[in-house]
Parts: sequence; C-alpha cells; structure tokens
Amino acid sequence: MIRPHRIIVPIFGISHIMSETHILLAQGINQLGLDLSPHIQSQLQHYMAALQKWNAAFNLTAIREPREIVIKHLLDSLSILPHLRANTLLDVGTGAGFPALVLAIAKPDLQVDLLDSNSKKTRFLVQMVAELGLKNVRVHHARVEQANLPPHAQIVSRAFSSLADFSQWCRHLMSEDGVLLAMKGQYPQAEIDALPADMQLLTTIPLQVPFLDEARHLLVLGRV
Repeated sequence: MIRPHRIIVPIFGISHIMSETHILLAQGINQLGLDLSPHIQSQLQHYMAALQKWNAAFNLTAIREPREIVIKHLLDSLSILPHLRANTLLDVGTGAGFPALVLAIAKPDLQVDLLDSNSKKTRFLVQMVAELGLKNVRVHHARVEQANLPPHAQIVSRAFSSLADFSQWCRHLMSEDGVLLAMKGQYPQAEIDALPADMQLLTTIPLQVPFLDEARHLLVLGRV
C-alpha cells in the first residue's frame, strides 16, 4: 500500500472549463443510460481537473484537451460499468486511473485495486483517493507479473498489452472462476488467435462511447 503523497494539487479555479465539460459529461452519462448522482459527477469533474494540473508536471496522459479527456477517458471508462459482474475489480496498468478509478467513483460499493509500475502515476492515484475520500480504492505500485495480491474475480486492462500477454501476466491474480476484461478498439482477431491454450474468449461486447466515432470492444476472457 502506498502512502498519500504530501503535495496537494489544486483542483478548483477552472469554472469556465468545468461548466462546458460538466454539460458534456452529463450528456454522455445520460446516453450511456447510467444514473449517477450530482455528487458523483462533481467528483469526476474534480478528478479531471486534477489530472490536468498534474499532467503539466508529470505527463500522466497524452490526452490533454478537456473535451477529449471527458470522451476518451471518463466516458470510455464508464462504458463498461453495466458489464461488471462482481463487487471487486483489479485494474492492471491503470496509468492515471482509467478505467477503474472512474468506475470506483461511479460505483462506491465496488472494491477497486489499482496497479501500476510507474511511481509518478501511483502517487497521483493515491492523492486522488485521498482528495475524493474514496474508501473503496487501494493503490499498488508494482509490475503486474510480480504483484502479490489476493485472487480477483475481475481483472481489467485498457490498451495495456496484447491479449496473450494480459493472460500470461495476470493468471496468478485470477480467482478460480475469474475473468479478464480487456478493453480494445478494433476487434483484435489476431490477438484472439494467439491466446494461450488454457485461455479462451468467453464473450465480446461492442461498446458505444458517446461522442466518439471509433470502434470499442470489451473482451471477456476465462480459463478453458
């Protein structure tokens, strides 16, 4: 477990940006058919504002324009919320917290573990957990193949690695009947064909991210 970083990054003072992105975020949440309270939407806005502040110094994500952050980070992450089937979630290679920190904010009864090997990113995550008062999130700084964590029923990754590597690196973190949730863009047939013999594709869920004219798929993998 990582202790909160001592630097507090301001997350206010950009009301003109927040008002525009608030409308976009609210519209996107509505299009996804989600019922998220004003408090949760406010937390997502604060998270986005802090990401922009930290990005200036630590380069947490290549996406910097507010509208793009809402669409390609927040709404993209929220698009898999209806497809979660357990009350725990491990996010490997979480980076700045996508998708699982967004999901933890949106679903307070979901216990989330965030795993990343980049110390700057995990410091940011610890700060966000503290500032937002999230009791359902733990942050871990380690390489996924070396992580010593209890087995999880759901493990998610977003553009983290190939399906074969995802399966190989995370098998020791899966519960007996656990699943891997791989967020992909175009349907990765070549990656599916290269899955290890003991892993199989259980289902594919096409995703529609509001305001995004790009393919998105959620692939659910399990043991044979």
